[in-house]
Amino acid sequence: MTVDAHHHVWDLSVRDQDWINGPELQPLRRNFTLADLEPEARAAGVDRTVLVQTITVPEETPEFLALAAGRDLVAGVVGWTDLTRPGIAEELARLRELPGGPFLKGIRHQVQAEPDPQWLLRADVQRGLAAAAAAGLVYDLVVLPGQLPACAEAAASLPQLTFVLDHLGKPPIASGEHEPWSMALRTLAALPNTVAKLSGLVTEADPVSWTPADLRPYTDTALETFGPDRLMFGSDWPVCTLVAGYADIHALGRELTADLSEAETKALFEDTAVRVYGL
Repeated sequence: MTVDAHHHVWDLSVRDQDWINGPELQPLRRNFTLADLEPEARAAGVDRTVLVQTITVPEETPEFLALAAGRDLVAGVVGWTDLTRPGIAEELARLRELPGGPFLKGIRHQVQAEPDPQWLLRADVQRGLAAAAAAGLVYDLVVLPGQLPACAEAAASLPQLTFVLDHLGKPPIASGEHEPWSMALRTLAALPNTVAKLSGLVTEADPVSWTPADLRPYTDTALETFGPDRLMFGSDWPVCTLVAGYADIHALGRELTADLSEAETKALFEDTAVRVYGL
């Protein structure tokens, strides 16, 4: 069994995706649905997926939960809600009672867009994160490399909450730089309540000239620091289609982890996601 722990869907007739702007992102300015994904996922041997939020609007999460309830492919949803709102515990409970509510496995916020590099450490955010932990949810981190130190501080302050680092914190693959990203990743990985996704890396590389060798130093660092038991594969579809198709991304993940044992491969492509998200 293979789990794709990170993908998205959107319907531009329902609402705009305001982050899709500029000529380089124009290929994404169309609808991407589960009906589009499912045949590609099945062909790649993917049995279950985790559907992850795209924009910070409250309507999206209930829609994703309903989608999960109606499809065998989606086994979990990482949604969005305002963690700083009063009564966040009651809001998380409300989401769990909606159609498809049991599929809610985690919460994510676009921290990468927050101008405050210490956003995760604000008192109101910390209260929301604690509420997520109390609700049995995990927290996905979508951050830039410079925000990784704050991620480590947040994880250290909330040992009861599992933090999932998306896209390895978006390392500067295109430039080939390794520090200070690597040191910050190691600091985060030293905390036992952190895991990470091998996802979203091709779009951090040079879109024209990238090769698997460009990604390998970063995936090797992640394997060394987190280990397969705390890593999970994610396609980041359809964002990945800017660079490579779904089958190519899956094959790339297998290629970059080809030296792992059978048990380690199973952990990275199935067991970690099942355990962390409770699929």
